[in-house]
Amino acid sequence: MDTIINVIHVIAALSLILTVLLQAGKGAAMGSGLGAGSSQTMFGSSGAGNFLTKLTTGIAILFMVTSLTLAVFSTKKKSSSLIQGVEEPVQKQGSPTSTGNPSK
Repeated sequence: MDTIINVIHVIAALSLILTVLLQAGKGAAMGSGLGAGSSQTMFGSSGAGNFLTKLTTGIAILFMVTSLTLAVFSTKKKSSSLIQGVEEPVQKQGSPTSTGNPSK
């Protein structure tokens, strides 16, 4: 399940980047680079604005949902420690300097 959501998340991220880059700026004319007389003839009379805006919104919602899902999944995993099975070393009762021969 985790792998499927990761794959969907990566695809949504790449698609979101692509759809944002396909959109024209507010003052830019998309067809002007191709020599077209009207800037809206490339995508029909209504243009690509409505379709790309709705597509970007849908992909952004998918991206947010997968982000939240991955965050919830990551908090529910048990954390494991590398030193979980290591025992503490045993402390000796006597200290090495208490043998009766103090060194000066």
